[in-house]
Amino acid sequence: MSYADRVERIQPSLTLKINAEAAAIQADHRGGDAVARLGAGEPDFATPDGVKRAAHQAIDQGFTHYTAVDGYDGLKQAVREKFRRDNDLHFQDDQILVTCGAKQALYDLCQTLLRPGDEAVVPRPYWVTYPAQVTLAEAQTVYLDLDAEDGYRPRAERLDAALTDATRLVFLNSPNNPTGRLYDRDTLNALAAVLRRYPRVFVVSDDIYEHLNWTGQPFRNLLNVAPDLADRCFIVNGVSKAYAMTGWRVGFVAGPAEAIAAMKKVQGQSTAGAASISQYAATEALLGDQTPVRRMVEAYRRRHDHIVPALNEIPGVQCPRSDGTFYAFPDVREAIARLDGIDNDRQLAEALLHRAGVAVVPGSGFGAPGRLRVSFAADMHTIETGLRRLREFLR
Repeated sequence: MSYADRVERIQPSLTLKINAEAAAIQADHRGGDAVARLGAGEPDFATPDGVKRAAHQAIDQGFTHYTAVDGYDGLKQAVREKFRRDNDLHFQDDQILVTCGAKQALYDLCQTLLRPGDEAVVPRPYWVTYPAQVTLAEAQTVYLDLDAEDGYRPRAERLDAALTDATRLVFLNSPNNPTGRLYDRDTLNALAAVLRRYPRVFVVSDDIYEHLNWTGQPFRNLLNVAPDLADRCFIVNGVSKAYAMTGWRVGFVAGPAEAIAAMKKVQGQSTAGAASISQYAATEALLGDQTPVRRMVEAYRRRHDHIVPALNEIPGVQCPRSDGTFYAFPDVREAIARLDGIDNDRQLAEALLHRAGVAVVPGSGFGAPGRLRVSFAADMHTIETGLRRLREFLR
């Protein structure tokens, strides 16, 4: 059977594929340590108790029907308060759209802004979904290469070189998946200076890992340093990562009211919005006790400080420190060169999964061949098991 060209041009999400394969192997072995799952892109913690109680309240109170397409009023007010409290950014209700996860916010945005022939600039390494969503909007992806030597921070002169008359959208993601890099004020100011010279270009700042930052430096996005770009800047966020609510599927986007209204039309003809119970629970997540978030971040920091030195002790592996997220992104090209019958990171990831019992994601899925994304969103036993198996396989 033939399908639309836009579907044929995209691949299944590599992160979801690896996780599904790991889960299947684990199920075949009825649990245990069959696979040390270090490929997951979701917290290993439980959703906070207060959030779960709020969901029960929603059910008990009959809050189980459709909400407005752009979101439940209580959640939209909570999103506005979150932006004011955490980011010193101020939005009106008509500038907020609640979505089925941050991924749908990005999808709505691409479907709304991009036209056939348009270009979207995506920093590389990138989250696997950015190029696919550009393709689904029948636009073209232009890559902005980031170097490990620069700390995987985008360079202004490279952004300038990537922008053309066809450019419609630029993606930014900090802290970054997969590199864990946080963009500092100087980096954002330099990017803003370039973007001011291209008034028809929109920018989306994907801030989903905002709270997973242990640098001691405050999180900033583009609007914090360049409020004059507010008429063409979108901020995407959600509750999945910071609040361990990946399965609840609640995200949100803030931006120019006219564009948000257009995105609402797209959403109204697709999902019609996030589940009412999830929205009610997300309201509690944003406005309730933030202690669970701080505890999770501290746990990720401890794991990071353990896993990065351990990876660097493995021959042929070089792993930079991360500023946040729950990922390490080691360079394994030297290790690959020493292995018989393995020529690239995809083959290495397959061998690690099926021969060593370790699930990691090959860097080529993020546009960075020769790397692996290693998640430490796992308990220490799983991390230690994975590290031991990596050492044994790569020695």
